[in-house]
Amino acid sequence: MKGGLTHIEAASRLKIYGFNELPTASRKSVGKIIVEVVQEPMFILLLICGFLYVMLGEYSEGVILLCWVLVIISITFYQHRKTERALEALRKLSSPRALVKRDGEIMRIAGREVVPGDWVFLNEGDRVPADGKLMECEHLKVDESILTGESVPVNKAMESNADLMLSGTLIVGGKGLMEVSQTGADTTFGKIGRRLGEIEEPTTAMQREMGVLVRNLFIAGLVLSTIVVLAFYFTRGGWVSSLLNGLATAMAMLPEEFPVVFTIFMAMGSWRLSKNQVLARKPSAIETLGSASVLCSDKTGTITQNKMAVASLFVKGRILEKDELVSSNPEVKEILEIAYGASSINSIDPMERAIEHLLPKVGLLSGLTYIKEYPLSKALLALTKVYAQSDLPYVVLTKGAPEAILSLCQLPEKEVDSLLKVVHDMAGQGQRVLGVAKGWWSSPELPDSVREVDFQWVGFIGFEDPIRPEVPQAIQECKKAGIRVVMITGDYPETAKNIAIQAGMDVGSKILTGKDLENLGEGKLVHQIQEVNIFARIVPEQKLQIIRALKSNGAVVAMTGDGVNDAPALKAADIGIAMGGKGTDVAREASSLVLLDDNFSSIVGAIRSGRKIYDNLQKAMDYIISIHIPIIGLTLLPAFFAGLPILLMPLHIVFMELIIDPVCSIAFESEKEEEGIMDRPPRKMGSAFFGWRRLMGSMAMGILLLMMVMGVYFLALDEGHTDEEVRAIAFSSLIIGNLFLILTTLSKSRNFIAVLLERNLPLLTIVFTAVIILILLINVPGLQEIFNFHNPGAKHFISAIMGSLGVLSILETIKWLKKSH
Repeated sequence: MKGGLTHIEAASRLKIYGFNELPTASRKSVGKIIVEVVQEPMFILLLICGFLYVMLGEYSEGVILLCWVLVIISITFYQHRKTERALEALRKLSSPRALVKRDGEIMRIAGREVVPGDWVFLNEGDRVPADGKLMECEHLKVDESILTGESVPVNKAMESNADLMLSGTLIVGGKGLMEVSQTGADTTFGKIGRRLGEIEEPTTAMQREMGVLVRNLFIAGLVLSTIVVLAFYFTRGGWVSSLLNGLATAMAMLPEEFPVVFTIFMAMGSWRLSKNQVLARKPSAIETLGSASVLCSDKTGTITQNKMAVASLFVKGRILEKDELVSSNPEVKEILEIAYGASSINSIDPMERAIEHLLPKVGLLSGLTYIKEYPLSKALLALTKVYAQSDLPYVVLTKGAPEAILSLCQLPEKEVDSLLKVVHDMAGQGQRVLGVAKGWWSSPELPDSVREVDFQWVGFIGFEDPIRPEVPQAIQECKKAGIRVVMITGDYPETAKNIAIQAGMDVGSKILTGKDLENLGEGKLVHQIQEVNIFARIVPEQKLQIIRALKSNGAVVAMTGDGVNDAPALKAADIGIAMGGKGTDVAREASSLVLLDDNFSSIVGAIRSGRKIYDNLQKAMDYIISIHIPIIGLTLLPAFFAGLPILLMPLHIVFMELIIDPVCSIAFESEKEEEGIMDRPPRKMGSAFFGWRRLMGSMAMGILLLMMVMGVYFLALDEGHTDEEVRAIAFSSLIIGNLFLILTTLSKSRNFIAVLLERNLPLLTIVFTAVIILILLINVPGLQEIFNFHNPGAKHFISAIMGSLGVLSILETIKWLKKSH
């Protein structure tokens, strides 16, 4: 069938009409980002501090603080652009797919690449990608409720008033072929539905927990800042200087990094998942991945390659192997031609394409005219087509599940048992078996049910679909990670069992079929499902039953699906995983993850990535809490002891923030995964991200660093140094200790030397830059004056270095003890 566009024509039209998508919010301008930054509490504090310094006559400090505003805007702009690019890449990937004809070949492309003039093939479960006109249809039913509000599906036909297809509507039955006329904002949907992009995802459990922590810290900071202002005023006098130190405390307490770090981790984590062929549609999926304890997977195309080939035929009482499958053999040609006649037009089904591959390209079904199709249903797992000859009777061709085909042929029970044994033997070799039959109908009026047709059994076709080579290793990873793998398939039990053994799955003591599920009560299934890893002859509606039974046993379930009827199970699963290649748009919309390559190993890779993202996010939050402890402590110390020199001023805290922010959002996000990340059991669902034990551990690290800096501080005072020299020595110990804290926090399983030797370029850049700037601050006269430093001589910094090494040694020893136990 000729038609469709060439790749050159499509590219040309894409330039003219643009992408087939609704207008999205334009990139934020520099001005808009500046407005957002101005609204941030940290920015407001910086402005107030800068103006207070000017009021005190400290013009250089005031100007420097105000200049830091530009630096913060630059960092914010960079982080926003990085997040925006990641989200843009994800938006392109999440575009609905469309089956089009280009250069005479049927191929699946992103829906955003559809252009006017494209021929689009529509199948059950697809979203119509653009407005267009029907060219062919077969029992086509479309849900147009998204546009009309009418819940009853519309029957489409090749008529002037019923052949228009509208973008965004859903194919709920049949199939069709349309030619695109309008795309993007020019479609009916585009004209009335431009607000879809404004819909926001609900907050996740982690976000809510983080929000409570930020609120509590903000309240604590407000109270503490007020106390500091009063303490400074009553011990030292001067409202302006007291207010300045109170603002420094507020800057030390303000946990502004939390939401920024979370946003960047989720955006970059989703982007990294997409590089591994997994699209995260919902942020909550990343949180949940590390908790998955059961992975329910399809067989065909996920565990196997979905590259079906005819492996054998059973005709006339004997099995024909591969080398005998030549179309010149009349018996081979007859069974394949009947199976081809019972297949869909322009089929993308791998079994139907395998049948077509063995047949001659001309002369098929000669003298027959297609009349009607009886689609496959839950009641009868067979596809039947009716053809007219020059005269009655009609020729009726069918293929489907062996037991369904045998039930149509009304054979003696003894013969049926014998044939089912053949099916059992073929399936035992890992083959998927289809039965084939031919019938006749003499009346001009076609029957309501194909069971009324007089069928003659023809034979069986055995297909083989080899497992993906990477699957056995992925399944072994799941076992080590405490993740149970469950296969759910519509195949014959013996076929499923053979594939499971090849893949290295735990087959278990029994296999449950669809009929078993119909006969089992909910209570019995919940009990039995603990021992069952293979479900065969399952229809999509039964997947929901399986998911509920698994969840009743406390499992955190990830499940793959591709069809319209899979959508309820995908929604019910803790992690619904839709197939990006063979999956329907409905399945993708119901899922939290989309598997772009339909590969089982990509699911396991996603679980690994999810664990890594969660680990690194926790480590970043641990570090944020830890480093704020010494900053707060050193800000408070002089407030209650009038004789002590002020150590941390707003300018010093800003310098610390310029290390903390990029470390949290870039260095920790880039850190490699922990050793043995897939050798530990799944994280318990609902476990707190900020548990008290974790908070106490983070605070303990911060208190240890605070005690070290205070020790260096008092030692410098005892040695008789000036206030500026004391400040330089103590601040150096804080910076060096902070860098060591970063190195030891980045990994739970590797020592700090191993972390340094890793190719974490953001980390190395930050460490190197911080050290160089610290040396300049201590030695360059102009910078010394701005930061109120004096250089007491290199030997006086030995205490800062030794103290920092002491903190590092203690933290590394604790880490080693934890690891060894």
